Amino acid sequence: MLYNFLVNSKDLLKTIIMDSHRKALPEIWLRTLQIPAGTGKVITLTGVRRSGKTYHLFNLMNRLRSNGVSNERLLYFNFADERLNFSPPELDLILQAYQELYPAQKLSECFFFFDEIQEALGWEKFVNRVHDSISPNVFITGSNARLLSQEIATSLRGRTLTFEVYPLSFNEFVAIQSPGLNPHSSADRAVLVNLFERFMQQGGFPELIRLEDVLKDKILQEYFNVMLFRDLIERYQISNSVILKYFCKRVIGASAGEFSVHKIYNELKSQGYKVSKDTLYAFQDYVEAIYLTRFVNKWAASIVKSESAQKKCYVIDQGLGAALDYKLSQDQGRLLETTVALELLKRGKPIAYHQNGSECDFLITDRGSVTTAVQVSIDIADPKTREREIKGLVQSCQNFDLPEGVILTLDHAEELERDGVRVRILPAWQYFYSDSYS
Repeated sequence: MLYNFLVNSKDLLKTIIMDSHRKALPEIWLRTLQIPAGTGKVITLTGVRRSGKTYHLFNLMNRLRSNGVSNERLLYFNFADERLNFSPPELDLILQAYQELYPAQKLSECFFFFDEIQEALGWEKFVNRVHDSISPNVFITGSNARLLSQEIATSLRGRTLTFEVYPLSFNEFVAIQSPGLNPHSSADRAVLVNLFERFMQQGGFPELIRLEDVLKDKILQEYFNVMLFRDLIERYQISNSVILKYFCKRVIGASAGEFSVHKIYNELKSQGYKVSKDTLYAFQDYVEAIYLTRFVNKWAASIVKSESAQKKCYVIDQGLGAALDYKLSQDQGRLLETTVALELLKRGKPIAYHQNGSECDFLITDRGSVTTAVQVSIDIADPKTREREIKGLVQSCQNFDLPEGVILTLDHAEELERDGVRVRILPAWQYFYSDSYS
C-alpha cells in the first residue's frame, strides 16, 4: 500500500513538474522590486495573496533563461495546488520525482522556486536541507508573514533575505496602463490625474488591470473570502468565524483611522457576543500577519511607548477596502490617506503618525530619526481645514527640526512659508509619479 501511494504521488509530482516546464509563462510586467539571484541565500518573498509574488518568481526565471540557464535547471512548484497534501516526510518526493525526470541534471546546479510554501507542513526543515545540502539557489514565497518569520527565525537563521511584495504602486500602475507619460505635458497630466483617481478607487492588485469594472469588486471580495477562510480560519483554527469576520470588516472600515480593540470588544459585548479581549488582540496580530492590514505606530522617542500607544490602521489595498466597505468607498479623504500610506510602505519607508496638540499624518523615519513630515488632505479650500492641516504639519516640522514639510492633496499645488517652515502643497499623483520609471 505504501509503495503504491509513493508511486502515485511521484507520478502526480512528475506531471506537475512537466506541466510547469511546458507551460508558457504569462505576460509579466516590470515591477520596481528586482529579486536578486546568486546571493547564496534563501530568498523569501512575503505579501498579501495575489500581490504578484508568483510573477516575481516568473520574472526571475525569465531572466535566468535569458542568461543561458536551461529550463531543466528551473524547478517551480506551487504548494497551493489543491491536488497536494504533503506530510513532512513526503516533501522529499519532489526531489526524487525531479531527479527521475532529469537523471543527468545535477541538483546542485538547479534553481528551486517554492510558491506559497506555508501550505506544506514541515516546509522549513525541507527548505533548510535543500539550501544546505543540495543547492544554494532557493526562492520561496508565502502569504503569512508571522508564520514565515517564526519558522525562518528558528530554521533559516542567517540563511535568508526577505522582501515584502505589495500590490502595484502608482508608478507600476501607470507604466502598465499608459507608459511613457510626461508630467510636464498638459495632456499627459490630465491622463495622470484620471489614472490616480482610478488607482485610488481600484487599488493595485495586478489581476484587475485588464478586467472589466463590473468584475473588479466581485474579485476583490473573493480575495477577502480566501484570506478569511484559508489564511485565518483554517491556518489559526479559529472556531468563531462570525466574530472573526466582524472583526476583519471593522479593521477594514477603520482604514486611515485609529484602531481600538477595546471599542470592538464593547460593540460585540453590547450585541450579546462573548469574546475575550485577548482573543481580539490575537485577531489583530493575525490580520496583520496575513497582510490584510498594516498598523502604524504613533511616534514616540521610546520604542516601548510607541508600541504600546494606539495605532492607526490601513487596509493592504485601497481598492480592496473600497470593495468591502461602502463608507470607505465614499470617503475620498480616507481613501487618499490610505493610498498615500501604502505608497510610502511600497517604497520601503518606515512611517509613524504624530500627535502633539495637532496631528501630522505621516512621519517618515530613517534609522530612528525623522526625515520627512507628510500631511494628507483631499481638499484645503476650506479655510478651517487649510489652517488645521498647515498647523499640524508645521508643528511636526518644528518638533523635529525639519526645514520643510509636504501636504498631499488630490489636485491642489502651492508653496508657502509658515513660522520658518517651507510648506509644499502638491497633488499626491505628482509626489509619487516618476516619468523616468516608464
